[in-house]
Amino acid sequence: QVQVVESGGGLVQEGGSLRLSCTASGLGFDEIAMGWFRQAPGQEREGVSCITYQGGGTFYADSVKGRFTISRDNAKKTLYLQINGLKPEDTAMYYCAARIYAGCPAYWSRVVEYKYWGQGTQVTVSS
Repeated sequence: QVQVVESGGGLVQEGGSLRLSCTASGLGFDEIAMGWFRQAPGQEREGVSCITYQGGGTFYADSVKGRFTISRDNAKKTLYLQINGLKPEDTAMYYCAARIYAGCPAYWSRVVEYKYWGQGTQVTVSS
């Protein structure tokens, strides 16, 4: 049974920081690429970042470049998203997702490219 679980969200002041975590079990974590997505009310689920299986390649949406950093610790089977300089428009449910392939393709931001998803963790940024 595959389980993907996010944590670390919360209510933060504009300009603040958070580190989100995602633990995954029941799959070959160190063999697959992982991604972070987010979804605000009334909006489409948006690809935020993708990281290849050993962490050697990282990819970001333009809206978060320079503020968000994706990383992974394969020994702990844990994925991270360090978020700095939070803006109100970052408010969303953040989801961790797993591919079934090792890389992040050019179309990494497509929801359909990920097989397993967590339940989401809420990030709320106050102004």
